[in-house]
Amino acid sequence: MYSRRQGNDMSEIIFAVEEAPDGGYTAQALGHSIFTEADTFEELREMARDAVRTHFDEGDPDRPLTIRLHLVRDELIPA
Repeated sequence: MYSRRQGNDMSEIIFAVEEAPDGGYTAQALGHSIFTEADTFEELREMARDAVRTHFDEGDPDRPLTIRLHLVRDELIPA
């Protein structure tokens, strides 16, 4: 999912990021068929940029200008 601000060309795409069970991270764009993964969070930033550039054409008016990585973490604790 991305948001476009009224009267402004700025847009954003949001990735839900999770820690992979076997290590590393996975990222799924909300509202788009974009998925990527990496061993480290730093690598994931670059992989997300590359995935967005690949998914949207250079002149596409819907191509986002910013990428938000939203880390989703589940933790179970004993009651």
